[in-house]
Amino acid sequence: MAVGNERGGISVDTGVEDIGYGRQFDGWYDRLIPDGTVTAEAVKALHARHPDPGSGTLEFGVGTGRIAIPLSSRVGTVTGVDSSPEMLDALRVKLKDGGDVTPVHGDIRTHTSPSRYALVYCVCATLSCLTTPEDQRRAVRRAADLLLPGGRLVIETHNKPAIVALHEGRTRTTYFVPYPEPGTGVQTHSTLLDGSLWQCSHILYQGDGTTRVGSELTRLTTPDEVDGHARAAGLEPEARMSRWDGTPYSEAAPLFMCSYVRA
Repeated sequence: MAVGNERGGISVDTGVEDIGYGRQFDGWYDRLIPDGTVTAEAVKALHARHPDPGSGTLEFGVGTGRIAIPLSSRVGTVTGVDSSPEMLDALRVKLKDGGDVTPVHGDIRTHTSPSRYALVYCVCATLSCLTTPEDQRRAVRRAADLLLPGGRLVIETHNKPAIVALHEGRTRTTYFVPYPEPGTGVQTHSTLLDGSLWQCSHILYQGDGTTRVGSELTRLTTPDEVDGHARAAGLEPEARMSRWDGTPYSEAAPLFMCSYVRA
């Protein structure tokens, strides 16, 4: 497991356990979420829920900075932790064009820092990438421990009831999401496994006729389960949503967002 911290703006981390997500999607991860409206809604909502931008912001699973970079223009420096060297390399390339994000190579289950933050957020189903309830619980506790008193934790992840319903009683299904550009989109081959595990292989069809393939294994969860992890970590559940615009939680929504406050 990883033990990480930050010293003088330099990230130091050893023994980080990387599941290989970045290697699967290196070079095309941002194409999986091409709709800028989704990103803009998330950034707006995180800014609105930030208790005190001057007291620090931390993202668990920063990836290529899809959220952290635009959010930093509103709240100042965002510290972004990720276990994938490939994702962090892509983030550093983006930062050459602007953005105030500090990349940290670390494990969200064990990451430590001398700093405490007013807002910690973990979005785009990063929590689901931890494939046991114990690891998900550890990540929530780590986030809680890094919050200032009165700080807020915001989590966005896959919604188990909706994903199960998508399969219509079957173990396997395939679906296609078209993109606006002609001849582009993502086809997903989806399998439900024991232990609430969800295996997906994605095929990206690009306008030039080429394709890219990447697979991921995640663990589906529910708001009730995440609430339990948060309460065990000393946090108080605050809100449940199915969209960043504040739409109330629905079992039919593919993702859910929950926010928690440290007393």
